[in-house]
Amino acid sequence: MVNTPSIATGQALLLLRAGWEAQNAHGFLASWMLHGSPGIGKTEIVQKFARDIGARLYDLRLTTIEPQDLRGLPFFDLEAKRTIWFRPEDLPDDPNTPSVLFLDELTAAPPHLQPTVYGLLQERRVGPHKLPDSCFLVAAGNMVEDGAIAYEMGTALSDRLIHLRLGANADDWLRNFAVPNALDPAVIAFIRTRPDCLDTTQDALRRCEMIACTPRSWARASALMGTIKDRGLRNIALAGVLGENVAAEFRLIAEDIAATVQLEALLANKDRAALYPASLHGMTALVYALVGRADAQNLPLIIEIMAELRGLAELRGAPFAAMPLAELGTHGFELLIAKALEHGWQESFLSSPAYAAYASERGAAGLG
Repeated sequence: MVNTPSIATGQALLLLRAGWEAQNAHGFLASWMLHGSPGIGKTEIVQKFARDIGARLYDLRLTTIEPQDLRGLPFFDLEAKRTIWFRPEDLPDDPNTPSVLFLDELTAAPPHLQPTVYGLLQERRVGPHKLPDSCFLVAAGNMVEDGAIAYEMGTALSDRLIHLRLGANADDWLRNFAVPNALDPAVIAFIRTRPDCLDTTQDALRRCEMIACTPRSWARASALMGTIKDRGLRNIALAGVLGENVAAEFRLIAEDIAATVQLEALLANKDRAALYPASLHGMTALVYALVGRADAQNLPLIIEIMAELRGLAELRGAPFAAMPLAELGTHGFELLIAKALEHGWQESFLSSPAYAAYASERGAAGLG
């Protein structure tokens, strides 16, 4: 058991960034370890971390290499009567270039490889080859209890690492992965209303089922929604990714959303009242679709549409009166504002009468 609290993937990314800052500012050279079930997003975290800090990523899958791939190969210098080791090209060596050495699938690596890995994790060297201080070192692996191929980590290895145990968190995944990567609105709406379906690995293990839902499988389901147009064939593929029961439930919601969410019509018409979907799943999907579609040109219109949500109950009555439209609109604005700040579009909010009225109403209600 990895006896450290479970954290969301977004928090793990923040910790890696803090570790990088500590390494640069204070010379704190450490090795980090991401534990988590298959498909939770360990590799994606490291890839995004490397992009964020402008580093070159060296991705080593330890299940596919031998010790000599890390240590290098010997060259016999007969004149000096000694052995010289050639450094492998997969290890960083430039002290002036930021790099991330990612030792993936560490817990699945064969035991005979682990002694070679010890030197990298503890001493930041293997044989005569030393990692530069500009290199950040992080490893990842699955846990034994996840049903994945994994060896128990001995104390000699675990003592060399700062351990982070990742857990699936629907809010974190939606905010930091699904929305930025523009996943299919049906997938996003389903996970928002059924967060327990984001990761069903443990349930699948208890039931002896092969297929489980994971963050990675939902990303694959999103890709299927946009690439296989034949509904019957797509449904079979979705069951092969999500499992039969979850796929059936998701299919019902996805079909309802497809029939009721009219994003293009909303963006093209001024008379929008009749175009809003009359189901919570449909409205949730619409909010995320609007955030995903927002760009510098259409942001003022999308702000206006988002602000209209709070008045739909009065405008159209039931079933909108039973929906948490205020909460949904606030969440949509939070995502829109974050996207605008990221791209420098905040002027659209400052100059929007619709957003000014929305903010004024919230202020009057004491909501800030």
